[in-house]
Amino acid sequence: MASSPSASTRGVALVHLALATGGFAIGTTEFAAMSLVPLFAPGLGITEPVAGHVISAYALGVVVGAPLVAVLGARMSRFALLIALMGSFALFNGLSALAPTYGWMLVFRFLSGLPHGAYFGAASLVAASLVPSEKRTQAVGRVMLGLTVATILGVPAANALGQTVGWRWGFGVVAVLALGTVALLVALAPRDKADRTASPLAELRALARPQVWLTLGIGAVGFGGMFCVYTYVASTLLEVTRVSAATVPVVLAVFGTGMTAGNLIVPRFADRALMPTVAFTLLWSAAMLALYTFAAASLWTIVPCVFLIGLGGALGTVLQTRLMDVAGEAQSLAAALNHSALNLANAIGPWVGGMAIAAGWGWESTGAIGAVLALAGLPIWAVSVALERKRTAVLQPA
Repeated sequence: MASSPSASTRGVALVHLALATGGFAIGTTEFAAMSLVPLFAPGLGITEPVAGHVISAYALGVVVGAPLVAVLGARMSRFALLIALMGSFALFNGLSALAPTYGWMLVFRFLSGLPHGAYFGAASLVAASLVPSEKRTQAVGRVMLGLTVATILGVPAANALGQTVGWRWGFGVVAVLALGTVALLVALAPRDKADRTASPLAELRALARPQVWLTLGIGAVGFGGMFCVYTYVASTLLEVTRVSAATVPVVLAVFGTGMTAGNLIVPRFADRALMPTVAFTLLWSAAMLALYTFAAASLWTIVPCVFLIGLGGALGTVLQTRLMDVAGEAQSLAAALNHSALNLANAIGPWVGGMAIAAGWGWESTGAIGAVLALAGLPIWAVSVALERKRTAVLQPA
C-alpha cells in the first residue's frame, strides 16, 4: 500500500482511530483476562494457578499466530486481512465467553490469540503508509495507543463488568468491541489491491536477515523487564506497600497512563534517530525499574515510579518501525513477529521475576530483575548497530 500524500489529515486521523480501536479491543482482553482469573476460575471449577494456563494459552496463540497468519495471508490485501483478523477475533472472544469447560476455554483463548500479532503488524503497516516516512513511528504509536488506553479504560471496565454481571461478560464485551472495529474499518480504512506476486516463501525470507532477529531479540529480552514488574505490581502493592485492594486498579491505571504518554512522546524522537532512541529507552527502563525496588515501600514513591516505567513501554512501537527498515520485502511477517517477541518477553519477565520471589528476595526484587533484563537488551542493540555500520562502510565507495 503506497503512501497517500493527498489524503487529508482528518481522513488519516480517522483511519488511525479505526485501527487503534482494534488495538483497544486486543489490549482489553489481553490484560483484563489476568484480572478475571479469580472470577472465571471457580466458574469453570478450577484453581487460580490452573486458570493461569488460560492466560498462557492466549500468549501462545499470539506467538504461533503472528508468523503463521502473516505468511498465509501474504497474497491478501491488507484491508481484507484486517477485516478477517478482527472478525475472527470477535468470534473467538465470543466463544470464550460461552466456554462450557476449562478445556474449551483453553482452546478458545489460544484461537483468540492467533489474530493478535498479525493484526498489529498489518495495522502498523497501513498506518505508516498514510504518512510521510519521517512520521512513521508516530503513526505506529497512534495504533498502539489503542492498546495502552485499554489498560486505563478497557481493563477496569471489563473487570467491573465481570464482577457485577458475570465473568463471561468480561470476554463478551471484547467481542462487541471487535465487531465495532470491523464496522469502522469497513467505513474508513483504505482499500488496497492484493499483491498476487507475493508468496509465503518471500515472507519467510525475512527470517534469513540477521537484523530482523536482532531486533526481535531486543524486544524479547529488553521488554521483559517491564513485564517482570507489571505482572507482580498488584501483589507488591498489597504485600509491600500495604495499600487497600481498591487502590490497586488506580495504580494500574497510572501504569497505563505512562504507557500512553510514552507512545505519544517517544516516537517523535524515534522518527529523528531511531536506534539511539532504542538505546535510550532501554537505559531509561533499566533506571526506572531499578528505582522501583526502593520505591515500593511507599504509595507516594511507587505511583510516580510506575508511571515512569510505563513510559518505557514505547519500546515496542519503536522496534515496530525498526522492523519495517530491516525486513526488506517481507514487511508483513516482520511486523507481525514483533508481537511474538513482545509476548515472549511477557513470558520471560514473569518467569524470572517469579523465580526471584520464590527464592525469598521479596516482591520488590522484580524491579532489580527487570532492570537486568532491560540492560540485557543493550548488547543485542550494540551488535545490530555494529553490523549496520559495517555494512554501510562496505557499501560506501573508497
